[in-house]
Amino acid sequence: MDYPQLFSLLEERRSCRSFQPEPVPEQNEIAKIIRAGQQAPNPLNLQPWSFVVVTDPGTKKELRQAGEEAKQAVLEQGGPGWVGGFSIDFMEAAPLVIAVVVDPAKGGLGDYFNQPTGSIQAGSACIQNMMLAAAALGYGSLWFTFFDPARVREILKIPAHLAIAGLVYIGRAAGEIPASRRRAAVVYDGCFGREAADA
Repeated sequence: MDYPQLFSLLEERRSCRSFQPEPVPEQNEIAKIIRAGQQAPNPLNLQPWSFVVVTDPGTKKELRQAGEEAKQAVLEQGGPGWVGGFSIDFMEAAPLVIAVVVDPAKGGLGDYFNQPTGSIQAGSACIQNMMLAAAALGYGSLWFTFFDPARVREILKIPAHLAIAGLVYIGRAAGEIPASRRRAAVVYDGCFGREAADA
């Protein structure tokens, strides 16, 4: 794959919030998506991740309720009003959800120098790989973190000592996914705050 092909795939990966309920990705496609996630960089190759694959409508309904509770919590604490109108219908419509779970004890050596987030960083890279794989297979996806982790642990029976890097919603997009705008990169020369010299 050359750079134009890679960049084209990066552009195809868009956050999808409207899914067709069918088809559910086939088991071999789910395996490919997870395998792509496992190729992500991670501290000391500890591979801190595990995956919970959800297709059951009842479980997806419970996850959607957790999302509604999170919306209400934001509003009750004076958060932005637009949250009230933020639709999370996709949480039940998407045919597939994959929870990416990480073990904080497998975060590498960061605990020795005030950087305890190695497992979450690895889980984030894992999710990015999974979303790129989904795009390559023709699926839309969304990295979702708008929930109380304790509620999602309860729903998915995730042990309390593990962290949830995110829920990845996957399915065929319902309609066109709008392109997101990217701001110009902020680049400094040599140290933070030093403007790069004009070329």
